[in-house]
Amino acid sequence: MDREEAWNLVRRWTESESLRKHMLAVEAAMRAYARRFGEDEERWGITGLLHDLDYEKHPTPEEHPMTGVRELERLGYPQDVIDAIKGHATYLNFPRETLMAKTLYAVDELTGFIVACALVRPQGLEGLGAKSVRKKMKQKSFAASVNREDIVRGAEELGVDLNEHIEFVASALRERNGELHLVA
Repeated sequence: MDREEAWNLVRRWTESESLRKHMLAVEAAMRAYARRFGEDEERWGITGLLHDLDYEKHPTPEEHPMTGVRELERLGYPQDVIDAIKGHATYLNFPRETLMAKTLYAVDELTGFIVACALVRPQGLEGLGAKSVRKKMKQKSFAASVNREDIVRGAEELGVDLNEHIEFVASALRERNGELHLVA
């Protein structure tokens, strides 16, 4: 697996700049957790980068993420990467058995929500912490498409405190803020 090849694949499959940024944000969170857990940062980062590969063209539960999974299988991506990508789609009922799979599930919705929070703040990610994010989570109309239950369940499955999880992911995104451009 090569990060540049993975990024080129993302660019071929995904035109939406916001979806690309989401995949980059998930990659950043996955890399940060890989470092924390002493895991393979490149493998985890690429998994995060590719998890929504097919979403733009195949957004339905009947197609996503399995269209992308079939492409990754065709290209010879490792089974643990493919299984983690399957596991992030709760409606597939695919078991999240590895730490990588649990982490991908835990960071996917949360990165989207943190980005949404950052985009409505003049200072973006700077100073954004768990208290602000949790307050926004209570506002059902804010980033309504983000599944709050998945955020909570993801932290539980990962075995981390939700506030600590939010702070950790926000910090990972701040490290890549130059690439993500998360200032209102």
